[in-house]
Amino acid sequence: MSHDFSIVQLMLNASWVVQAVVALLVTMSVISWAAIFRKLSTLKRVRALNDDFERDFWSGKNLNELYAAAAQSARTGGPMERIFASGMREFQKLRERHITDSGTLLDGARRAMRASFQRELDVLESNLSFLGTVGSVAPYVGLFGTVWGIMHAFTGLAALTQVTLATVAPGIAEALVATAIGLFAAIPAVVGYNRFAHDIDRVANGMETFMEEFSNILQRNVGSQSPSGR
Repeated sequence: MSHDFSIVQLMLNASWVVQAVVALLVTMSVISWAAIFRKLSTLKRVRALNDDFERDFWSGKNLNELYAAAAQSARTGGPMERIFASGMREFQKLRERHITDSGTLLDGARRAMRASFQRELDVLESNLSFLGTVGSVAPYVGLFGTVWGIMHAFTGLAALTQVTLATVAPGIAEALVATAIGLFAAIPAVVGYNRFAHDIDRVANGMETFMEEFSNILQRNVGSQSPSGR
């Protein structure tokens, strides 16, 4: 007796528990791939915007001019530009209150930049935990489907008087599909999680370095009426 061992046919003949497990894993895989492509696009855009702003920053432009441009492009600018705007905004507010103590001015600017940095980091890390969850959970979900499918297959064989490989193979095959799909969902999620975690760390290190360099510039200009030079 011949059997159709295509994945579709195996799933149609599987128990409802295995079908539910496979449907869950396929859904997780689709969402994971969507998150991966979205994160790739986001990080590429962030790196480009940060590089453009850093190039303008170190080109010798006036800080007040850069701040005015950053304030106008708050929604479309990059994370580094928004961090710079937050620091300059707080620095100027403190100067307008006639605060002249250099420590107070610099601490206020640093706190504002640190808060903005944390907000930007939270945005960059969005959906990263989902990829990590899929990568760690999907194989076990698939294994559960496999165990259940094998139990279901052997339960059905109990009613047969003669058991051969031809009678065992379809049930085992449909059960193993769940493990295969679990791995198919988990492997891209793990690779994406590790890649994005590394890329986000590099972006975060670049922004932290910029904050320190900008703080040094503010410290050198703290005695002047308008922080415009380098």
